[in-house]
Amino acid sequence: MYFDMTYLYIVLPAVIFALIASGRVKSTFNKYSKQLSASHISGAQAAQRVLYLNGLTNTRIERIAGNLTDHYDPKENVIRLSSPVYDSTSTAAIGVACHEAGHALQYAQGYAPIKLRAAIIPATNIGSKLAMPLVILGIIMSYYAQAFISVAYIGIIFFTACVFFQLVTLPVEFNASRRALQSIEGQGMLNEEELKGSRRVLTAAAMTYVAALAVSLA
Repeated sequence: MYFDMTYLYIVLPAVIFALIASGRVKSTFNKYSKQLSASHISGAQAAQRVLYLNGLTNTRIERIAGNLTDHYDPKENVIRLSSPVYDSTSTAAIGVACHEAGHALQYAQGYAPIKLRAAIIPATNIGSKLAMPLVILGIIMSYYAQAFISVAYIGIIFFTACVFFQLVTLPVEFNASRRALQSIEGQGMLNEEELKGSRRVLTAAAMTYVAALAVSLA
């Protein structure tokens, strides 16, 4: 058994890309969390406005601990916003909050990619748990009998489900950001200069999903 340098050449650039994307989203959010909006609306108020103007009156908005832990929970029909987003009137907070409201709109309106992503979550969960153990087990067992290498290939098939999930996630995230920016601009929550801050935060966040897909493909 040996280490194939080809693996390093392929995977290392993707990992570096992922690290840069992760650092970029944090630095961009920190930068525009200091740019306060002239409208003085908070992230929670901005998300609520998007929901109400689209007829979603039953979706709750809650505070959650952590930093950049914001998400929409379709099972509970609740948008959970971290403290730096919930109360803040920054362009970064408004952008992130409206992005999560965009996910709520996707579910409410039956957006096809998010329905597909939800449908493959069970297979993805199984694949993420079994893929690497099967690959490693198959490689070890193939030392004693070459036929056992098929176990590793089964692991790769399981891992493919995870890759497909990340691929489907891309249009979901980009669409949610587009909905957010359209709502922010259409409802006059931010002026033109402030909108640039929200757009840069959401673009940086979207690149983390691109990077995750790149790592998985590599």
